[in-house]
Amino acid sequence: MKKYFNRAAAALLAGVMVIGMAACGEKKDPSENLVKRGDKEGKIVVLFAPMERSKPDAKNAARTAFDKTIILAEDKLGLRVEYNTYTSESYQEKSYDDVSLDRIEHHMDDLYLLNPDVIQKSAAEGLLEDLSGLACAKNLREVVKAANTVDGKLVGIPQEVVVYGLFVNKDMFDEYDLELPNTPDEFLECCRVFKENGIETPVGANRWWLETFVFAQAYADLYNGGDTDAAIEALNRGERKYSEYMRSGFEYLKEMMDLGYIDAKTAYTYEAIEGEGPDFMAQKTPIVMAYWGAANADTAYGKPDFNLRVIGFPSEQGQMPVISMTGMSVCSKGENRQDALEVLEVILSDEALQVYAETNKVISPSKNVEVDCIPALKPLNELVDEGTYVLASNAGMKVEQWGNTCLIVRKLMEGASVDECMAEFDRLQEESLK
Repeated sequence: MKKYFNRAAAALLAGVMVIGMAACGEKKDPSENLVKRGDKEGKIVVLFAPMERSKPDAKNAARTAFDKTIILAEDKLGLRVEYNTYTSESYQEKSYDDVSLDRIEHHMDDLYLLNPDVIQKSAAEGLLEDLSGLACAKNLREVVKAANTVDGKLVGIPQEVVVYGLFVNKDMFDEYDLELPNTPDEFLECCRVFKENGIETPVGANRWWLETFVFAQAYADLYNGGDTDAAIEALNRGERKYSEYMRSGFEYLKEMMDLGYIDAKTAYTYEAIEGEGPDFMAQKTPIVMAYWGAANADTAYGKPDFNLRVIGFPSEQGQMPVISMTGMSVCSKGENRQDALEVLEVILSDEALQVYAETNKVISPSKNVEVDCIPALKPLNELVDEGTYVLASNAGMKVEQWGNTCLIVRKLMEGASVDECMAEFDRLQEESLK
């Protein structure tokens, strides 16, 4: 999973931004958290994240939004947040997740920006601080708490809720008198019409995000049709199998591949957006999948020459957004744990989250912060506001979802059967029960 963070989770960390130079895990006297700041001494908190801290004139809105909140914390607390940076060049074959786990285990930093699988693993080992006592935690949406709570402890809080949807060219749907699809059958019918009218590949895909189709199929009922907590507990105890939920999604994905609606062989070679994006923007492909922030980013899908709509994935319960999220976490054995908690209290306050959300035009983790979205995103936004969605990252599930499902979907793309993919889910579940 060498590029898992940089691409697949580019979305998860869409808003993010960070890092510059800081000493890589340099030890200092924990009793004196002091650093020279010009001619003064002040406290320092070290953050590990995937990108450099933006320069004052940086044009990347996501990075700027994050930096604005960091500056707010620095000014209010009279300290300095320094960044340790992940780069693939520095760590060669190690993914961001691999490096994060190693640094957390060795208490090398104070604050971390983490993917859901790392949050889950680190929390299970007791390496992350419980954030439920922070004042800002009281303002969180329930979906945020559900996604980042392990053994009753809230161990990660994001600055945005990352929502995935289908990006569709509404003009191309109108050209063939097609309504935007709600159910799996309606979606297949749209793809059939596109294919019969000379559109070679109706769905542009990459090797990272096809699992979003699977999650919408697999967990639509679990998250929207009954007692979610009881269903998850049954999975954690082994009374139900993840494969029972996942099978329908994998069968559906394989059907799309077999019918030529998705070119699995080509998609396997594509990075997110970079591969399928040009054909979508050139109106050769009517459908792609991406995260919310891609509709705001000029470098992704922010300025198309057509009527862009972002809708939920097809499910038996209708259009279904898929939510995954990263989290800001504090190392429970970090040298500056208390200072790090104070930084989080500021950057996750409603004041800071309002700044972040207004800059990035994203869904805030705080139920008190609302921002107008662009027209293209309104269909997806309305569903989330109604509480209609599935979680692709839920730390309360013993089997990590986002990363594992991504890798098993890759096996399907390489030619594995649905039964073989389900056997892999069963194996992971058996390991979790041990």
